[in-house]
Formats: sequence, structure tokens, C-alpha cells
Amino acid sequence: MAKKSGSSARIWFLAHSWLALPIWAFLFFVCLTGTIATVSQEIVWLANPAVRANAPSADATPLGYDEALAAVERQRPGVVPTQIVRSVKSQFALRVEVARPDGATVELFVNPYTGEIQGEQGAFDFQQFTRALHGWLLTPFTNGFAIGWYAVSLLSIPLLGSLITGVVVYKKFWRAYLRPRLRLSKGPRAFWGDLHRLVAIWSIPFVAIMSVTAGWFLIQAILFDNAISISTAGAPPIVAREHAPNLKAGEAPPKVSVDRAVAAAKESFPDLEPGLIMLPQNAFSHVSVWGRGSYPLIFEQAAVNPYTYGVEWTRRVSDRNALELVTESMRPLHVGDFVGLSLKLVYFLFGAMLTALSLSGVMIWTKRTAQATVSVARGEPMPAPFPEPAE
Repeated sequence: MAKKSGSSARIWFLAHSWLALPIWAFLFFVCLTGTIATVSQEIVWLANPAVRANAPSADATPLGYDEALAAVERQRPGVVPTQIVRSVKSQFALRVEVARPDGATVELFVNPYTGEIQGEQGAFDFQQFTRALHGWLLTPFTNGFAIGWYAVSLLSIPLLGSLITGVVVYKKFWRAYLRPRLRLSKGPRAFWGDLHRLVAIWSIPFVAIMSVTAGWFLIQAILFDNAISISTAGAPPIVAREHAPNLKAGEAPPKVSVDRAVAAAKESFPDLEPGLIMLPQNAFSHVSVWGRGSYPLIFEQAAVNPYTYGVEWTRRVSDRNALELVTESMRPLHVGDFVGLSLKLVYFLFGAMLTALSLSGVMIWTKRTAQATVSVARGEPMPAPFPEPAE
């Protein structure tokens, strides 16, 4: 009876080991797609010449926003610009979102030096695809956050747990920084084990950032789906009724100067670098200017009256409380898109290392579980590091 009980326990332990493999595989998939998503914008730049900001000459200067929009309207009569996106990297064209007369919304790639429309795309491109695949597995957002968002962000728990337990178990891990070991001639088990430990040690800071920020994404979804807000922003601003024009039938509304709105915003935020400009959607909407200032992890915002060009509402870094400073820093820390290409390449390198870490974990676990399964099938004791179940 004892022998039968021990055999049954071994089978249950092996079943537990095999069922852990999908989690390893899922972690590998999330790490791989996240690594690609980090440089997805640069991949689009390499593949699609339309997104490049090609200067006609070495001394060419960028157009103003009003000139660029005027060029767009000349080339596409009847379109209504809704927002302008300027990348932190100067090699990218302006992205101007417009509403066409048929009601469709498209994004135009506009050369910032000539105003030429170099191409267009819908709202869902390769960059959006990779981010959606990584972030929420392309599952739909219906009544709250997508189920895929929860599935991905829940990985933060075992990821953080593996980081903590790995540091505790692997004594004096810092020695590997000075004397790294990667045995190539001792067989696949030694190679994958060495690679797993080596990559894990060098990835400790990155894994800590990824696990903590992904953990916040999980908390964020839970708070939102339960109608709990921690924001201190208050109600969105609207233009006073007396400032809105009283138009007669068929009369065109006054044209908005984006350059004047940006200049007004920069008076309130001298170090602001505009990254997103949202044009008024109705007679009572402001021109919203978003950009990063001295603290690059958080966007600051100015709402500019499109009729008087006065700054009527601001949202500065200093307006956030301590909790908001931390939580609003989570997304840029997770994706690494707040400086430029150099930081993205660092994130890409560590993302590739974390992907390799997941792959090596899959290989090690699969090999050990397969060996243990063969041993149990032959009636032999399970090999280390699998413990013998208590009888």
C-alpha cells in the first residue's frame, strides 16, 4: 500500500510539473511580444519610408504647426484635423489625425519640413498591433478592462516572486558579475542552467521594473472596473459660453491657430516639449497641449482657449500628489519611450535577455520533467532536483 501511495504521489507531482509548462510558455510569449513592442515604432520606420522625416536640405527648418495644417488642407480638401502627434525623435514625420468628409478617421504622415503628405494609415497599425498583443492579447474591452489585460498583468505576481526567491536561493549572486560562467561543452543541461542564472542576475533591475509596473497595471484595472479613482484632476475644463462665437447659418467658425496655442502653453510651461496637440472638437472645447517637461515620465497639460488664446487650465507635475507621481510614472517606466532611441535599445536588450530567461526556464523545466516522467515509468526514483514525495 505504501509503494502504491508513493507511486500515486509521484504521478500527481509530475502532473503538477507538466501543468506548469503553459505558464512558462505564456511568460515567454509575453516577454517576446513586449520586446518587439518596445521597438515597434522603429521597425515601422525601417519598413515604411512614409513615416520618416526626410529634410530636403541640411539647413532646412521645420514648418510651424499652422503651415503644416495648411499644407494638409491643400492636399486633402475637406478634411478636419483633430490632433497632431510629434515624436520625441526628430527622424519621424508628424502624425496628423483627420476626419474625412465620409466620416472615416485616418492618420496622415506629414513631412515636418515640406508639409507633404507621405502616406496614411488607419487607427490600427503594426505598432498598435504589437502593443495590443502584448498588453491584452487582442481581447476586446467591453464592460471594463479586457480579460487579456488581467491575464498578462497577473504574471507580475510569479515574476516578482521568482525574482525574490531567486535572490534568496542563489547565495552571493553578485559574484557572477565578476566571474560569469557559461559552460558550452558540458551538455545542454549545464548550458541552459548557466544561461538561466547568468541572464537572471544581469536582468535583476529590469525584472524588478517590469514586475512592479505590471503589478500596477493589475491594480489599475481592478480600481477602474470597480469605479474607484485616485485622480485629483477634477472635472475637464470647458470654454465659457460668452467666448464661443455666435455663428449664423452657413457661417464658418473662426480658424484656430495651433502655433499661438502652443506659444501660450509654453509661456506657462517654459520647458514644455509638445508631443500631442488635440484640436477643439466643438465650440466649447479647448486646444489641449500635452508634453513632457523637466520630469520626463509624466505628461503635463495646458488647456488653451481657442478664441482668446489664454491658458485657462493646467495640469502640472506639481499638481499631482505623491501617489499619482508614482502611479503615472509606471507606464513610461514599463515601455521606456520617454527619452529616445538610446533608452529603447537598452529596454530591447534587457527584454531580449528576459525572453531568453523565460526560454531557458522552459527548456530546463521540460528536460527535468521529461527525465522524471521516464524514471517514474521505469519504476526508478525521480532524479534531482525533484523531491521524493512523502509516503
